[in-house]
Amino acid sequence: MSKRPFNKRPRIKKRVPKRNTPSSFQNEPSEIEGMRLNKYIAHCGICSRRQAADLIKEGKVMVNDEVQLAPGYQVQLDDVIKFEGEVVQPEEQKVYVLLNKPKNYITTLKDEKGRKTVMDIIGGKVKERIFPVGRLDRATTGLLLLTNDGELAQKLAHPSNEIKKVYQVELDRPVTKTDLDQIAKGLELEDGSAPVDQVYYLRDKPKSEVGIEIHIGRNRIVRRIFESLDYQVVRLDRVYYAGLTKKNLSRGFFRHLNDQEVIMLKHFV
Repeated sequence: MSKRPFNKRPRIKKRVPKRNTPSSFQNEPSEIEGMRLNKYIAHCGICSRRQAADLIKEGKVMVNDEVQLAPGYQVQLDDVIKFEGEVVQPEEQKVYVLLNKPKNYITTLKDEKGRKTVMDIIGGKVKERIFPVGRLDRATTGLLLLTNDGELAQKLAHPSNEIKKVYQVELDRPVTKTDLDQIAKGLELEDGSAPVDQVYYLRDKPKSEVGIEIHIGRNRIVRRIFESLDYQVVRLDRVYYAGLTKKNLSRGFFRHLNDQEVIMLKHFV
């Protein structure tokens, strides 16, 4: 159910640049010269800048065949940058993919335990190297954005931008009005307060099914909110993310965002 990317400019093919000669950025050297290494890695479509900094500190990035542990290293035009042994260069064509994640898929590029990841759904249908923006845990379903736009991913993930997310939650028992009011006021969890924008019963559904709107993005936050009041989450589905919905996108399928959606996303941040 994938579509062609809206941006049809030709993609620069990856190649090993020769030492002391300009790389594929010779037509725009001012954008590369002096760029921080973590920003460079993000532009390669591997991850966000924040994640890139962690990967660099873990020793997964080499500059001119030497491990570089400093995210702030200033990239030079003749540098050969490798990630996990493969030469990488920033993607010229930006790609934005919306996936309706099924249950039991890991939100990561690969899994050491051999479990299914969201990239198994993408397969070889997207030629560019893309990565998930944020995470949905293995049991959670719903909207997930994947892109090679490291700058946008960084902004979407930053708490200060308060990106809106809406989940539909099915609990093991009906939620009382008292508990619903408590959640709406904001509970205090072990890692701080958990502000909620809205929480409500779903129309024409049993009271064990509710909708919750949040802008915080801490680990397993929705599950922990309900677990703190002794509810067990049976099903958790993200139905809205940064202005994007699951309309006409079946579970286990993905599509490329159109021009208007990309503009809208960038407007959000």
